[in-house]
Amino acid sequence: MKRRHFLAGTAALALPMPTLATPAPRILRAAPGTASLGGDFPGTAVWAYGGSIPGPVLRVGQGDRLRVRFKNDLPQPSSVHWHGIRIDNTMDGVSGLTQDPVKPGEDFDYDFVVPDAGTYWYHPHNRSWEQMARGLSGALIVEETEPPEVDRDLVLVVDDWRLGEDGQIGEESFGSMQDWSHGGRRGNWPTVNGTYRPVMAVKRHERLRLRIINTCNATLMPLGLTGMEGKIVAFDGQPLAALQDIPARFVLGPGQRVDIIADVIDEATLDFLQGDAEPYPFVSFPVDGEAREIPLGEVQILPRNPLAEDLSMETAVRAKLALLGGAMGGNITARIGGHPMTAMMGHGKSRKVSAEPLSMRELVDEGFVWSMGGFAGMTADPYVDVKRGETVVITMPNETAWPHAMHIHGHHFRLIEDSKGPVSDAPWRDTILIEPRETAKIAFVADNPGDWMIHCHMLEHQVAGMGTWFRVS
Repeated sequence: MKRRHFLAGTAALALPMPTLATPAPRILRAAPGTASLGGDFPGTAVWAYGGSIPGPVLRVGQGDRLRVRFKNDLPQPSSVHWHGIRIDNTMDGVSGLTQDPVKPGEDFDYDFVVPDAGTYWYHPHNRSWEQMARGLSGALIVEETEPPEVDRDLVLVVDDWRLGEDGQIGEESFGSMQDWSHGGRRGNWPTVNGTYRPVMAVKRHERLRLRIINTCNATLMPLGLTGMEGKIVAFDGQPLAALQDIPARFVLGPGQRVDIIADVIDEATLDFLQGDAEPYPFVSFPVDGEAREIPLGEVQILPRNPLAEDLSMETAVRAKLALLGGAMGGNITARIGGHPMTAMMGHGKSRKVSAEPLSMRELVDEGFVWSMGGFAGMTADPYVDVKRGETVVITMPNETAWPHAMHIHGHHFRLIEDSKGPVSDAPWRDTILIEPRETAKIAFVADNPGDWMIHCHMLEHQVAGMGTWFRVS
């Protein structure tokens, strides 16, 4: 190196370096509280984030850093899982797999960069089947660097509650084997954003972005939207390459989300559509005034997120996860996986390891009624172990009498084949609904290192055996 180049370089090093500001953590406190869930009920005893049902909407820009200090003032250990976000594994919030549960009175700092814009949510991942039924969930919105043109961005968190005549949560049914072996814990009191049948005034020809999130423990949400015209622009946070018309009926399984951009044409409702019953309005949108004389026009496609979309099918790592068990599912046999996490999720039953398959009666004695890939509960070793960058193909035949909303942590996947045959250009998802006696074959690039869960988001199914994990090394 010539002397003048050396001096120029050392002079540059001597210049003051800019200081990168570290954002102060947002405080997310989980604690018992009281909520008004609508109707004539008095206050309902709940567990809440930030004192509200649902928890506060957390908004952050795509590519930004999110810091959240979780304070646990619950009577149980807990943690926070960031559903659908492709983040560092240590921040995934799965008690017993990616972190220790946060004990009562203690706190934990979540600190990560959000790579993908879209609609996501957060919830506990320790005894989720109880803590979520008591009210713990909230929306996480990652805004695009170039957001679409809308007049309002509305987050609609759909939930259901099992309430007694006194308006209180039916705690005596927690751990019910009836729920665990059937469709999961279903509620009798639906809410949107913590309110029974809310009313949201709109203007004619106002353009809305509706972010609908199903946070129920186990309830499928068959929905319909009347009085609006528009397009579905994203599923599970991931933009669609080709926009879809809004069908007369669309179903969201637990954990799933849909983004709709629509113009208000007339008095509108978001309806619950169950069989031949009359539509049940979850949300009413009365028209009050006019936003403009005519609608804005064509809905634009959202910008793509930086997903690894090139699937190498010829060299893919392949696995099969047969979903078995439950009521009317026949006499299954399965081994108990023996992962330490399983004991955290349960309800006091023993969690022994079984080298040989156990009968259905023996499994029930241990608190299990479901299995995945021949195991009930989390396995001690990863069910699949792949190298970073490999394509993974998982075939999931649902051989039970019940639907299952299968969720994969840390990644998004595509459906490539179902019971009818190959599927092309399916949307990217993080949760897929598999109907009884149907099969789903999914594929994704395992580009996020760490230990990640695969489980049914019917939370009672998860705790009763339908959960496993894979490793990206």
